Amino acid sequence: MVANLLRLKLLLLRNSLKRSTAQLVGVILGGLYGLGILSLLVVGLVLLGSADVEFIRTVLVIGGSAAVLGWLVIPIAATGIDMTLDPARFVTFAIPMRQLLAGLVLGGLVGIPGVVTLIASLAQVLTWIRYPAAALTALVCGLVAVLLCVVASRLVTTAVSSMTGSRRFKDVNGIIAFIPLIFLGPTIGGVTAGFQNSPGFASSLADVLAWTPLGALWAAPADVAAGEAGLAVARFLIGVATLALFLVLWSRSLSHALVTPPYNAVTKRAGGNLGFLGRFPATPAGAVTARALTYWFRDPRYSASLVIIPFVAVLLFFSGGASGGAFAFLGPITAFLMAWSISADISYDNTAFSLHVSTGVSGRDDRSGRAAALLVFALPITLVFTLVPLVVAGRIGDAPAMLGLSLGLLLTGAGLSSVVSARYTYNVPLPGESAFKTPPGTNFTMFAVQFIGWLVMLLLALPEIVLAIAYLVTGNMLFGWLALLVGVALGAILLVVGIRMGGRWYDRRAPELLLAVSANR
Repeated sequence: MVANLLRLKLLLLRNSLKRSTAQLVGVILGGLYGLGILSLLVVGLVLLGSADVEFIRTVLVIGGSAAVLGWLVIPIAATGIDMTLDPARFVTFAIPMRQLLAGLVLGGLVGIPGVVTLIASLAQVLTWIRYPAAALTALVCGLVAVLLCVVASRLVTTAVSSMTGSRRFKDVNGIIAFIPLIFLGPTIGGVTAGFQNSPGFASSLADVLAWTPLGALWAAPADVAAGEAGLAVARFLIGVATLALFLVLWSRSLSHALVTPPYNAVTKRAGGNLGFLGRFPATPAGAVTARALTYWFRDPRYSASLVIIPFVAVLLFFSGGASGGAFAFLGPITAFLMAWSISADISYDNTAFSLHVSTGVSGRDDRSGRAAALLVFALPITLVFTLVPLVVAGRIGDAPAMLGLSLGLLLTGAGLSSVVSARYTYNVPLPGESAFKTPPGTNFTMFAVQFIGWLVMLLLALPEIVLAIAYLVTGNMLFGWLALLVGVALGAILLVVGIRMGGRWYDRRAPELLLAVSANR
């Protein structure tokens, strides 16, 4: 049965390559890339063998831990890359669990990632060739580590298989997959700074990883080479125990998946629950506000903006620390980003915008409803993100100036966005698509609208910006309180003006707007 599963895997791969020329080209390019990476790894591992034991241990533990972590994380961020032996496909077959597990493990090695990991793990034997006992240990630990990688990957894939058919899971998964990209730069920068500022950083990191399931198996050969057999046995047992635990969890998860195939459940709601529609006045503006708020919390294209905001705070905090200048400006930056987030509201509506046109919603009600929906959550978030960094940094005296700047940008930006979204439309991700997808036809118009809109927003908020700068330069509280007064007053005026101007554009161009967003598909 195990051999049949392997033949099935190879047959499916062969047929998929015959069916798609593009996939064949992709596999060839991927194979060449993997071969290049593998060649560099093997050569590097051979050359590494001439270094001292401590350096070899540090490199192998950190590199091996990264490999195991990659096998764990990638199936979560990119579920479905290789589903040729998807457990859900075996629901109707009475295959013994042990044989199914063995077949899926070996099938996981059939592919570019599996082959590269296996050969690289075996090549570390050449690194320890000067120490025969360590080389033998490296051979055994390398094979166990490869099994750990594959089993961990399959465990994660099986665990999420029941959710992959859910649209909500796909929406959340698309946002989660984008989060590591946000932290990629700071993570690389932090690790690089650690290596540069502390000569023992890599060794300390390896010491920690060596006692975790990620790096224990990679550290055992070094312990043998250093004559510490007891430590090597302890770390080998950590790796074997982790593999056994993952196998048990995977077996149970797979057993559950085989008798409970994934399905899309129908959500039942109690009658009379109108959601946000029952919490706002029964007016056109109130209905638009409720509809817009529903989008903000249920449409991933909107909610992605809310998810990313906390990570902006984390990035600013780590870029300059709690007392750094960047973190103190978290409130204004958040206000700027959130205010501009409704500048493409009608474009995101797509054909659902026909509801507004067919029911005769006036431009003023539409504009005010969408702006109110934004301010319902953007206003408290802006206040918190403005005051908390100042309290943490011990700069609460800057609160008037920063509040004036933040509130001015939020209100001014909401007014400007009310005009822009009623005047310009462009291609955006369609309903149900990833919030970070770049749709075809995204051209110069979108970039021009974005760039010019940001400049106009800054120009409109220039009075409170100048007053805030004057306060920061002179320390005179008068400028701080003036910034607060001007920011709130001028921002409120520009918000009302923007809603009225946008409303007039809306009333004049509603049919053209519907035609435009219907064509942006």
